[in-house]
Amino acid sequence: MGMRTLQRRETIKGWSISSVYLAYTAIFWGYPFVWLFILALSRWNFLTPRRFVWFDNFIRMVTDDVFWQVVFNTFNFMLYFIPMVLGIALLFAIALTKIKFFKTFFILAFLVANVSSGVAYSIIFSNLFAINGPLNRLTYNLFGKTIPWFSEPQLALFAIAMMVTWKFIGYYGLILYSGLQVIPRSLYESAELDGATKWVKFRKITLPLLNPSLVMVLILSIVLTFGIFTEPFIITGGGPMRRTLTFQMLIYTTAFQRLDPGYASTLAMATALLTFGCVFLTRKLIEREVSFV
Repeated sequence: MGMRTLQRRETIKGWSISSVYLAYTAIFWGYPFVWLFILALSRWNFLTPRRFVWFDNFIRMVTDDVFWQVVFNTFNFMLYFIPMVLGIALLFAIALTKIKFFKTFFILAFLVANVSSGVAYSIIFSNLFAINGPLNRLTYNLFGKTIPWFSEPQLALFAIAMMVTWKFIGYYGLILYSGLQVIPRSLYESAELDGATKWVKFRKITLPLLNPSLVMVLILSIVLTFGIFTEPFIITGGGPMRRTLTFQMLIYTTAFQRLDPGYASTLAMATALLTFGCVFLTRKLIEREVSFV
């Protein structure tokens, strides 16, 4: 058997093995992606024949006040959520490095939140933050006042950010904990011999060498911010004053309540581009090459 024949057989075998995945990708990724572009250039209501309107949906989007309100809401939510989840997850990761006993128990306890149903915990938190809920009863007994968590726009956004933070502390904390584990102990020992304080060691050793894990958590947080749906949909419905309206809620209501899948597809493309832009900018500004040598 010649070398050329053997190579041909190996090529056929390779294509045979990968053909299943390629077919899956073409059907479940390629076709919806092409259909998304077609819908974005069309006007349709699921019932009447679809017709091309070319870039009318894009022009409508950039002149839509609701779209810009959602853009503002998203970055406003990001200002609450990212510092909060990053800071608490980092504290959780550092605490895990100090724990000697029952470490697995604490990890699983925090991960329960991550695997819990979004609908279930949204209902629990909505009752917790309700005007006559236990949290407001406590503040009334202590200070004689209640807090309008879901009726004041900025507080509603902040309350939802706290809920989502609670859900992802364990998951993000484990990512940061893995990053802390690979930092050589010898670096800290050398710094201690030079008289470095704990803050100096954290600022000069931990943060720089934890950069890959921090960037990963930042990227996951950004993607999550643009994809949030369950919590605001169930608790506030996008209110008050549309301040908790998100991209996913706007896409959903546009496509299935207003029966306008063409404009919804345009919004979906804009959401994807904004997400990619934020991730790209984050990597350019924050990501650094890390070497432990």
